[in-house]
Formats: sequence, C-alpha cells, structure tokens
Amino acid sequence: MTQMSDEPFDKRVTPFKDGVTDQAHEGLIRAKTYVVGEVLSCYDASAPILSAPEHGAEQWDQLLLGERFKIIERKHDFYWGQALRDGYVGYVPVSAFRRDWYLPTHYVSTLRTYLFAGPNLKASIVSALSLNALVSVTRYENGFAYINDMGWVYTSHLSNFETFASDFVSVAESYINAPYQWGGRESIGLDCSGLLQQALYASGYGCPRDSDMQSKLGVAIEVGDDLSGLKRGDLVFWKGHVSIMTDDVNTVHANGYHMKVVIESLREAIDRKEALGEGLPTGFRRL
Repeated sequence: MTQMSDEPFDKRVTPFKDGVTDQAHEGLIRAKTYVVGEVLSCYDASAPILSAPEHGAEQWDQLLLGERFKIIERKHDFYWGQALRDGYVGYVPVSAFRRDWYLPTHYVSTLRTYLFAGPNLKASIVSALSLNALVSVTRYENGFAYINDMGWVYTSHLSNFETFASDFVSVAESYINAPYQWGGRESIGLDCSGLLQQALYASGYGCPRDSDMQSKLGVAIEVGDDLSGLKRGDLVFWKGHVSIMTDDVNTVHANGYHMKVVIESLREAIDRKEALGEGLPTGFRRL
C-alpha cells in the first residue's frame, strides 16, 4: 500500500501548486483539490513552456507540433499543466492549442521540413516543422502527406513509429550550428539537454528533459585523467550541462559559450569550463 507523501518532490515534472494537482496523483500527493485535466494538442510549430503566466517569462521547455499537454488550470491567456511527452510542468499560451481527435501516425524524421498549403513544392509555405513533431497523416497525393487538416508535408520527411534513426550521435551532429536557445527543443534552436533529448527521441528512446535528470541514464563509466576510455555515444555531465562524445576525443553540445551547437575536443571544453569557474565534469555515462 502506498502512503500519501508530504515529502518534497520535483515540481518540474509534478503538477502541484497552491494545493491543486492532477487527479492522477490522488492518494500519492496530499492536496486540497484534484483536477481531471483536459488534454489538448499543440498546433503551433513550437510553443514555450514558461515559468509564469506572462509573455517574457523564463522558458523552461517547449512543445512541438502534435505533442499533448494536460491542462490543470487556466490563468488569463495561459494554461498551466503538464507536457505528456517529457512530463515538464509550466505555463503555455492558450493560443498554441487546438482540440482534435487525431492520434499521431508519424513523426517528422528530418531535421526540419516545410508544411505546404498544397501537395507540391511550389505551393505557399504555411510553417516549418522540427524533427520529432508528431503528425497524423490522413491522405497522400503527389509524394506529399496531408496532416491534421493543416497542410502538406513531403512524405519522405516523415516516419512511422516503427522506424527510427540508427545512431543518435548522428542525429545530434545534424544540429551543428543551430543557435543556442535556453529551454529550446526545436530544430532552429535548442539547449544542451534539448539536444540529447531530441537525438534520443529520433532514435526511438525516451529521455527526460534536464541534464541532472539525464545524468541517471545508462551506466556510469570510469574515465582516466587523460580522458581515456571514452567512445562515441558516451555522455559527459557537468553541473547543469551535458555533451555527447562523437569519438574518443571530441564532443558535440549546445552551449552558451559558442551560443550554438558545436563539435570540439572534450579537453578544450573541460579546460574552458574550469577556467570560467564552471567546474569539472561530474560524471560520465554510457547508454
């Protein structure tokens, strides 16, 4: 039998504030009100998950097209609730959502693709969609797929949920030079943990949102003072940061120093971060 908890919990992934929480936590978290949240779909190419119900608040995470969000409360022009894909909690503009009955049938499997108004490459562009956006294909025409009553995507830029990238590091490398965006997960800008999360999603794996959560993935590995023992795909963690080894010497990461996704030698990254007072790596993990 599980007892209700009064202990601290991670509010980043637990919708609880002012005594209100999701009904799913009844019997687990002591609250005044348990709400049966409504689930809506994001219909923007991307939408911010914010720290407060106001434009200009800190962005904690993002939703991509087709991702679901459970609404617990409305505050002015914002919904407060929880993203169902990575569990993050925060405020999202009401305008980002639409009620629909579409279940995703495919996901965007190229870094970025256009949503066209018609099924041809000369049609006007409605939007640009990012890798891992979720879509529902209802028909095909002329090599294009019609999605969610919104428009047409080139069919080969979509994959079903039985087909994923074979190498998550290659996915991460495809983001080279994408600008750094705090809390970002979209192809036009993302942060360090967003890069790892999106690379793993595209490879068919789940992944939490923040680097401290990700530091529990896989198994710990021992690395020599000379950084020997690392290989492609190993993860390097600092406090508040993560990078992905591309081989036994170099690492790929989105970082605030370059303000973009870069590949550089791990030794160079370690020395720079230590010189800036950001400390040494806190751990190395292998998936």
